[in-house]
Amino acid sequence: MSVQNPDRRAVLAAALGAGALYLLPEMARAQDSAIAAGIELGPAQPFSLETLRDMARSLAAESFTPMAKPDAAILEQIDYDAHGKIRFRKDRALWGGSAGDNAVQFFFPGRYFQEPVHIYVVQDGTAREVPFSRDLFTIPADSPAQQLTKTDGFAGFSVQDQDTRIDWMAFLGASYWRTSGYSGQFGLSARGLALDTAIPDGPEEFPRFTRFWLEQGGDGAITTYALLESPRATGAYRIVSRRDQGVVQEISADIFLRRGVARLGLAPLTSMYWFGKHDRHVAADWRPEVHDSDGLEMLTGSGERIWRPLNNPPRIMANSFATSGPKGFGLMQRERDFDRYEDDGVFYDRRASAWVEPLEDWGEGAVTLIELPTDDETFDNIVAFWTPAEPAAAGREYRLNYRLSWLEDSPVPPVNARFRAVRLGKGGIPGQPRPADTVKVVCDFEARGFEGLERGPLTRPIVSASRGMIGGAAAYPIVDDEGWRALFDIDFSSLAPEDDEPIDLRVFVEHDGRAMTETLILQFFPSQLRDLLAASN
Repeated sequence: MSVQNPDRRAVLAAALGAGALYLLPEMARAQDSAIAAGIELGPAQPFSLETLRDMARSLAAESFTPMAKPDAAILEQIDYDAHGKIRFRKDRALWGGSAGDNAVQFFFPGRYFQEPVHIYVVQDGTAREVPFSRDLFTIPADSPAQQLTKTDGFAGFSVQDQDTRIDWMAFLGASYWRTSGYSGQFGLSARGLALDTAIPDGPEEFPRFTRFWLEQGGDGAITTYALLESPRATGAYRIVSRRDQGVVQEISADIFLRRGVARLGLAPLTSMYWFGKHDRHVAADWRPEVHDSDGLEMLTGSGERIWRPLNNPPRIMANSFATSGPKGFGLMQRERDFDRYEDDGVFYDRRASAWVEPLEDWGEGAVTLIELPTDDETFDNIVAFWTPAEPAAAGREYRLNYRLSWLEDSPVPPVNARFRAVRLGKGGIPGQPRPADTVKVVCDFEARGFEGLERGPLTRPIVSASRGMIGGAAAYPIVDDEGWRALFDIDFSSLAPEDDEPIDLRVFVEHDGRAMTETLILQFFPSQLRDLLAASN
């Protein structure tokens, strides 16, 4: 979308319907002056979710035109350091003085956020634009931002608690947003849409939220409407956000495909995983673990609960977990012990888990997990989303509703015992010669449902592996601990040294023929297992 193209504005007008952009002076005067502290809002226009849907549908029928960046050369000079020195003036926040409402501040554009974002205030069925102005910010005298004259949009916005003036939600960059979750600590992100993430012939396309409409709920909630645009898709979103022992969002999304997509990702989540208990050897770092999330949790349509610990793989990996009518999935942070991170700067132990709960039947498809290699903690290298089974062809439309919960743990109470840790070491028996290319896998899990049980032949781990040989399987209660442990060896000595295809394992613990735990899915790489064994010599 080009902000300088009059024809483009005509398209938007047509999308809103005939007469939709006429001025409404009486409604404009009815807007509460407390909304914007000294900000001269734009003219009033009728607005509703349905008009936003019509806009997205109409734009999908047009060719894509990106937002113009007339000040691109100046924006390129506003690097990370320069951007960090620019401060929004807190006395100019939207709803900054309205008791019970959320205060809203804006992000300045810069090198990493060059395309302008337009933001509107919604009240009583009308919308008025918040015009971009450098006067809303405190800018150092020597900052290149002082030269900015043509950009007419922000980079994004943040939502603050009215009393503490601390951010609890932010929309910034492409279609990303984050919340402070249950602890006040930002971590993983949500996205509006993922297109062709990690496909072999890439590259990935990153749709953008180009326009936002913000509306207070009056009950502590705030509603964000957003228009999504990219070369191959448009979308209309409504995100109703509330804080309740975390942040819970009710999301409605209408997505329209301009062109076909090889890998469509709906309700995507993005996080960071560097290393944890089972792959500590991949990083030379002083901390025991570093990650925003440590596993993918899924609740299938049949009710099976699956836990898949995250990996830092040797190459880009995409795994799909097929199901019909998923009940939920999320990128979770199960490890809450500070001693497992020892990080008193960013506090990984406080990072929220994010759980996606469909509010209708999503049909056939798969939860897709993307894992990218990383050698530090500064990049999000994990993505999880829902992929419908049917091809995402040009002209397809999708309407989905889901609840996104940013909490300490999954909002779905467990039925069976959950796995809480996976560790790896040399296989075999201590004191005896250790077999070559054999790793011991130790899986700790909760004692839920195991009360009163003791070690015995009726309680055993059931392990299946795509490659290699399994041996030495056992399950028993952990001494001086409330949990249980399952362990087994995997012998991969039959694999050629150059063979680094993954070894996939499926594990659960049964008692007297009945499954007592969730299903644990693991993926190991022979090259990393050999590195582990070599490091322990």
